[in-house]
Amino acid sequence: MSEPMAAAMSEPTAALDTHFPAIHLRPPAHWLNDPNGLVFHDGHYHVYFQYNPNSARHADMHWGHFRSADLIHWELMPVALAPTPGGDDEGGVWSGNAVSHEGRLTAFYSARHPGRWHQPVTSAVSYDGGTTFTKRGRLLIPEAPEGTTMFRDPYVWRDGDGWRMLVGAALKDGRGAALEYTSDDLDHWTYKGVFLARPPHPVPDGRNTEEGWECAQYAAFPDGTGAVLASAWDPEEGASCAIYWSGREQDGGGFRGSGGRFSTGAPQLLDHGPDFYAPALLHAPDGRWLMWAWIWEARDEERVGAASAWTDEAGWAGMLTLPRELTPGTDGTLIQRPARELLALRGERRIAARGETSADHPTDLGEVSRSTDLTVTLERGARLRLLTSPDGTEYLDIVHEALTGDLLVDRDHASLDPRAKGGVWRLPPEGRTATLRILLDHSVAEIFTASGRALTARFYPVGDGPWRVRMEATGVSPATYTVEAWDLSGT
Repeated sequence: MSEPMAAAMSEPTAALDTHFPAIHLRPPAHWLNDPNGLVFHDGHYHVYFQYNPNSARHADMHWGHFRSADLIHWELMPVALAPTPGGDDEGGVWSGNAVSHEGRLTAFYSARHPGRWHQPVTSAVSYDGGTTFTKRGRLLIPEAPEGTTMFRDPYVWRDGDGWRMLVGAALKDGRGAALEYTSDDLDHWTYKGVFLARPPHPVPDGRNTEEGWECAQYAAFPDGTGAVLASAWDPEEGASCAIYWSGREQDGGGFRGSGGRFSTGAPQLLDHGPDFYAPALLHAPDGRWLMWAWIWEARDEERVGAASAWTDEAGWAGMLTLPRELTPGTDGTLIQRPARELLALRGERRIAARGETSADHPTDLGEVSRSTDLTVTLERGARLRLLTSPDGTEYLDIVHEALTGDLLVDRDHASLDPRAKGGVWRLPPEGRTATLRILLDHSVAEIFTASGRALTARFYPVGDGPWRVRMEATGVSPATYTVEAWDLSGT
């Protein structure tokens, strides 16, 4: 990491908390949630984010700011946007995005005010490379369209000579929606109607697409297809999961799900884990679609964003995912991979092993760092156990289930602290042998399959010994495996 980031992470919060990440972006203390304003501008990738600079509670939203020239070395910058007392955003500078145009950076965001049920769209402009912003001074879109019950989170992109915007919404008829606006100058916007709207629809693990959508985003791919990303929001329970629809834009306007086995336009989970939300897109100069998201906590909070005694004690909450590359699959899915630049973070190789294991004779492969890049192949019936306590009572399991072929991530024993949340989470079958890349960072696992699916989960080891990798078989038959493990720099 760059010197400014390294200096920030030497502060007491990071030094004293073994759960604090080494390579995932977050400031040295306090609350973080949605990534915002992802943009390449003035020679840097800029990642802004929802940030409370005063506590580890979900309140007092500002825009924090990181920047990088290479997606590897990140610099923590000054707070970019703050609420204006008595202004349209006095309740918080909430989520949005940013575009680079004619030498300036324009940020679009949701202006929260205690006197309004909705969050109007406004903007601010930077002429110094994205460090400081001048607010527009009035609202861009002051009123929500008729028939909406939620309205927030603008996403703006260039389309030909003009500009387009999606805003996340909930409609009175019970559908979640992405609403579309257009502009010629980034300043005057015209409502075009509903880009995509759907009633709640089930997705795996008992979740659904909910009645409201936050952080609606759109990626248009070179083959003419596209994907609408959204975050499912329940009016009573709040944040739920991240979802997407693959398909094509229609000549008459709007978006229609289509393609492959998802020709009915069924929604898909963007991440199969419990702790991933608010994905945001960046269209890189080389044409890649990059994505970051918010990884929330899985401590003792009643629900996402609620107060947590453990979080108050730790003094920090939330982190951003590592950057992912997003590409369309041939079957209507979206393929996610860790950004190729992350290979440069690999340091010493700790493990290089291939073999066969059984239930009676598990195979210990050695120690790994708390920030580790693992590549693993598991035959059906094989289990990778990450042991995080010396006596083996604390562990994270990743299992290739013999009968179904599902990949299970089991964190029920991943923390000896009773406040930590457990649960078992599944990825769909990959075949007879499953190949995974697992990025571990102190209290988070980002897991990617060969087919491009992903699962993100938090876990909170309290064991003070080194972490160890063990291979086992879950049934009577032996199972084969291969494992490689590298330290990740920043540890």
